[in-house]
Amino acid sequence: MNRRTLLGTAFGSALALPSIARAQGANWPTRPVRLIVPYPPGGATDVIARLYAEHMSSTLGQPVVIENRPGASGNIGIDAVAKAAPDGYTIGAGTVSNFSINQYLYKSVPYDVERDLRPISLGWEFPNIAVVAPGKVPAKTLPEFITWAKAKRGGVTYGSTGVGTTTHLSSAMLFSRLGIEAVHVPYRGAAQIQPALLSGDIDFAIDGVASYQALVEAGQIRALGVTSAERWPTMPQVPTMTEGGIDNFVVTVWGGCVAPAATPDAVVEKLNAALKATVDDTTQRDRFARVGAKPIWTTAADAAARAARERPMWRETIEKSGASAD
Repeated sequence: MNRRTLLGTAFGSALALPSIARAQGANWPTRPVRLIVPYPPGGATDVIARLYAEHMSSTLGQPVVIENRPGASGNIGIDAVAKAAPDGYTIGAGTVSNFSINQYLYKSVPYDVERDLRPISLGWEFPNIAVVAPGKVPAKTLPEFITWAKAKRGGVTYGSTGVGTTTHLSSAMLFSRLGIEAVHVPYRGAAQIQPALLSGDIDFAIDGVASYQALVEAGQIRALGVTSAERWPTMPQVPTMTEGGIDNFVVTVWGGCVAPAATPDAVVEKLNAALKATVDDTTQRDRFARVGAKPIWTTAADAAARAARERPMWRETIEKSGASAD
């Protein structure tokens, strides 16, 4: 075949694709949709995904069924989405770790975020919160903590929910910027970090705001700053990191839904609309607030743009901290 024939064939195929996609999406869905959550049951991503699945089932007219596929910081579950049939019947609920962090944390990731996955929409966001134990650390504000930490012989210790998590990397980013010597102590989750703070085993942590709200309100844990751009609605008394003197320290935990890369436009548009309907529902927004998250909706393009925009920040932090999951 000559070049003109090849170009004509490719152009003709391209013209046919929109009509094929419309045909595939016209009657979709006609059976249940599988929503893969790449984390264990009961965690934040799982709880949020179940809120979406319940409402989307009503909107789409077919059950949206959760399937938990945990392991390797979410890589196993997201890889299952990437390799699924691109028919809209398998989608995934991933986080910033899956879309902007893991490719720098692991020597090898079994999927290419930009090549193998197609964003549907961002779905949720919540900040972390910088905390200390009042009886163990004298600082009452973030500036006071910084002064105390810089003067502490041997540096400070900080806990996280694991190597390469946003709780680890956020603290590493903070101490690197401030030039403070700090030792990382990884734990399995907030349930282990909290007693470590209270006993003085660690000095500091940046962790999910929802996990600490009750302890902060009870006076057992002191909140120094929240990592969102504005004060968080459920803890309005806590200043932002920027208010505490740390410029440009806005680091939130976000997530959203993705589909296999070749999923038709018409199907992605229906999924995007179903996610938006959930966010627009006042009752659902209240339910999200109770689990410490804010539901958000974006276009697919905006979801991809945010993931791309944050990658340089996380890559730099991982390289400076030496974090590795291998």
